[in-house]
Amino acid sequence: MDANGRLAGACTTSGMAFKLRGRVGDSPVIGAGLYVDGEVGAATSSGVGEEVIRICGTHLIVELMRQGKSPYKACKEAVMRIVNRDKSKAEKLQVGFIAINKKGEVGAYAIQKGFAYSITKSDDGGKVYPSESFFK
Repeated sequence: MDANGRLAGACTTSGMAFKLRGRVGDSPVIGAGLYVDGEVGAATSSGVGEEVIRICGTHLIVELMRQGKSPYKACKEAVMRIVNRDKSKAEKLQVGFIAINKKGEVGAYAIQKGFAYSITKSDDGGKVYPSESFFK
């Protein structure tokens, strides 16, 4: 979010080790790894992209914010959709979401502990925050 309240987003993929040839992660899929709606907010993800793609994760989060949920609650609901699909599978993987709404409120939530994000404002050097997680 810039000084005028305009939103923009970018994401990249680090690539998963030992991935199958031709695998497409969540980064190039609009609404999976990144989604921005200038009237509502923006969201991005990190982790196992296939799980994010299955729920159209970032689009889901922005739509939940459109319905009035905070960025934190929207991220938590997206994570819970992944966990509820297969809890035993979720125990072995990581997905985290970060979101910002048009008001500048930020929230994050992850499957596993250890997911962190940073916020940088024009008047500070940035701060790192731990995300809450489903598995403690």
